[in-house]
Amino acid sequence: MEEPHHRIRARHTASTITVYQAYSPEIGLPAIRDGRFPAAWKRDRMTWIKPSFLWMMYRCGWGSKEGQETVLAVEITRDGFDWALRHACLSGYARGVHPDRATWQRQLKRSPARVQWDPERDLHLRPVPYRSLQLGLSGEAARRYADEWTVGIRDVTPLAHEIHALVSGGDLGSAARLLPQERPYPVAAELLDHLRPGEQAGRPAVG
Repeated sequence: MEEPHHRIRARHTASTITVYQAYSPEIGLPAIRDGRFPAAWKRDRMTWIKPSFLWMMYRCGWGSKEGQETVLAVEITRDGFDWALRHACLSGYARGVHPDRATWQRQLKRSPARVQWDPERDLHLRPVPYRSLQLGLSGEAARRYADEWTVGIRDVTPLAHEIHALVSGGDLGSAARLLPQERPYPVAAELLDHLRPGEQAGRPAVG
């Protein structure tokens, strides 16, 4: 069965969803220790969360990039995640979703969350034909994420390094078995209808 072009795939339970971020040790280690983001985590800046582990690995270079050495698995409430989707706007203008560019710009300016669809990655961090969601949070959404929605933070840096070592050694089977199990995330259609570029009015999905 062909994978839908735009779908949220994530590790989730009945009440939570896991997203990934990477930070410097100055932010990441206190967050791991306390299970919440420290005061130094800037709540007035936009932060991007990724339900895809492999997309996070692509972004942070398996935890090797400067300022992204500590990889976090952040468990947040599904209620919070769904709230962000409900109040989100696409990060780019899309015909068929927005009446015109001016309308999109107004929506983007007032939305506390924005959605970007980026190519999902394989174990070699190469792009695959379908996309994964990135969710940008600012203002009210960023504050809620840090102080209300987050229910746990785990250090997955060792896991990132272990999987990378297996991939580098050519043992893709063992690497794949260690990946977090990401399943289609059950979300009401109305939460995503305004966030799927190219899928309105029966048009095929586009990049």
